[in-house]
Amino acid sequence: MMFTAEEAKAAFPDEVVTTAVTRLVKVPGLDKPVALITLDNGHDHTRPSTFGPQGLVSLNAALDTAFVAEPAAIAVTGKPFVFAVGADLSGVEAVADPALARKIAETGHEVFRRLTDSAIPTFGFVNGAAMGGGLEFALSCHYRTLSENTAAIAFPEVFLGLFPGWGGTQLLPNLIGADAAVTVIIENALAQNKMLNVKQAAELGIVDEVFGSADYLEQSLLWLAKVVNGEVTPARREIDRGAGWDAAIARAKSIVDGRTHGASPGATKAVELLELARENDLDRGYAAETDGLAELLMSDELRAGLYSFNLVNKRAKRPAGAPDKSLARKVDKVGIVGAGLMASQLALLFVRRLKVPVVLTDVDQERIDKGVGYVHGEIDKLLAKKRVSPDGANRLKALVTGSLDKAAFADADFVIEAVFEELGVKQQVFAELEQHVSPEAILATNTSSLSITAMASKLQHPERVVGFHFFNPVAVLPLLEIVRGEKTDDAALATAFAVGKQLKKSSVLVKDATAFVVNRLLLRFLGEVLVAVDEGTPFDVADSALEPLGLPMSPLNLMQLVGPAIALHVGETLHASFPDRFTVSENLAKFVQAGKKGVWTWDSSGTASVDPEVAELWTQGDEPSTAEQVRDRALNAIAEEIRIMLDEGVVAEAQDIDLCLILGAGWPFWLGGITPYLDRAGVSERVNGKPFLAPGVASVPVA
Repeated sequence: MMFTAEEAKAAFPDEVVTTAVTRLVKVPGLDKPVALITLDNGHDHTRPSTFGPQGLVSLNAALDTAFVAEPAAIAVTGKPFVFAVGADLSGVEAVADPALARKIAETGHEVFRRLTDSAIPTFGFVNGAAMGGGLEFALSCHYRTLSENTAAIAFPEVFLGLFPGWGGTQLLPNLIGADAAVTVIIENALAQNKMLNVKQAAELGIVDEVFGSADYLEQSLLWLAKVVNGEVTPARREIDRGAGWDAAIARAKSIVDGRTHGASPGATKAVELLELARENDLDRGYAAETDGLAELLMSDELRAGLYSFNLVNKRAKRPAGAPDKSLARKVDKVGIVGAGLMASQLALLFVRRLKVPVVLTDVDQERIDKGVGYVHGEIDKLLAKKRVSPDGANRLKALVTGSLDKAAFADADFVIEAVFEELGVKQQVFAELEQHVSPEAILATNTSSLSITAMASKLQHPERVVGFHFFNPVAVLPLLEIVRGEKTDDAALATAFAVGKQLKKSSVLVKDATAFVVNRLLLRFLGEVLVAVDEGTPFDVADSALEPLGLPMSPLNLMQLVGPAIALHVGETLHASFPDRFTVSENLAKFVQAGKKGVWTWDSSGTASVDPEVAELWTQGDEPSTAEQVRDRALNAIAEEIRIMLDEGVVAEAQDIDLCLILGAGWPFWLGGITPYLDRAGVSERVNGKPFLAPGVASVPVA
């Protein structure tokens, strides 16, 4: 049964209601008018339209009006730049009653299905962003057009720990085929919520026609008339329900197992529902979606996913502890000390986002030429992909130069060093810089573990030194740890946050403590895994111990990605600061000295085994642990370290720890970073005597 208006308001009292309004439009070539329903929540495109209970009631009433008019067709569209972006997730967080969760699931199906079952032709005019429930709403129509300037088309649900639950798992595979649906619903979602562009949506067959944005609605209505009159019959592909569907489901299972290791109920349920869609029975399929959605809405995993969503979309935009932005200084030129790969990546990012002169320095011309050449080459790649215009590419390349003389930084407002990770070297670099730059110029360091305070200690103006720690690859990972030294002033800090925002990074304020947040936690749990291996635990047992969490990669693969030498160096730095909790593996030191990059080798079939040379040089004891013991040990260590970090004031709250792990290490949304998982699994209570988060935060509230 549908919500009544009163029930809907009581369910989500703070809902930003998307109102649906029906108007009758005369279209050339049609005797009857078209009932055009427009969705609009009364805000501009920065607050996209969503569907909560009140919005669904409004839409249902608009459909009543449309059907009563007996039009030639019914079309639905959105406000400027936005079609609709799905369910009202902010209201879902407060749902504590399973009956309400089920009613939300049922109502979406009931309202959307009116378009699918309609005897009158129905059209979705997707004029802008269409995500989640918004895309399901469009799929519920018989036909779809798309505006060429649409920026976001996706099913992000599995990324959040959910699944498309208002028809998406049933309608999409029966429109575009099971394999393409697996790509859109599962593979893209688990690839950090990858979006479709307009061309991809059209090629997949999600939409029937693409029209220019200038006269999109007019063109869509004229096309609608041709369809209604039988002049145009949109193509529908033949669906392989046999071996092709089998292969698609096998691929889906492989992706979900590889990316989540069974840790995300939403991803697992999505596979089940895609298999069920083979029958093309909407009654059965929608009933199964409703059951699954009602169950998942009441799960802590989903609440952790929503918590993550809010961290990334709200908290990251208002960094805790950041000074007033009015204190920030203008940055019209950037200097980068170093011209290696990290420095070159930074130069590319700065010139693309700030569009100001960027100058690199290094110890010899060959290195400088290589660094500048790298940036120019990457800009040429952007040009080849038509992501910049020829004029734009030439302007960007002209802004990037190199110099052997640090005097080139005399008029720079922001200078960042990316040189060898050794305190003395960095102190020397800053001392040289201070001879050339103005007293107001910000001196930033990309150090991953060293003390900002120590780095600035010998300067005349230590107050303008700030930590500005990026994560590799710079262009991909959105986190920026901004570190305040003991003497860093508010102007320097405000400038750092302003620059971070211009770079389109999410910045978190961090106290000047060894290795800051992400590296400190990653090295703590990696250290526990390596100790277990040193004691005699087989490599594969130790490395797979954390699989039930669904982390993006195993500890030993992470070590290979970061680089064993870097992991060893940061580990040694942490050991010097916290010798009782961070150990340095002698085996890892031998491993690095031998020039080894990874533990594993892979045969032609992709099967991993321990590199015989690694097995030979790694001295193991005779006290092996089970995978469960290694996992408990690692989780206990992380819980302990987070509590210590919070007590030390490294960040403002546990939410900032989670935000850092999500954005800097790619830890999954359904974990909520890590603290919701530690609370849910009882680790926080066991180690620290209390949970990190209050009841109802990243968990189902008590009714």
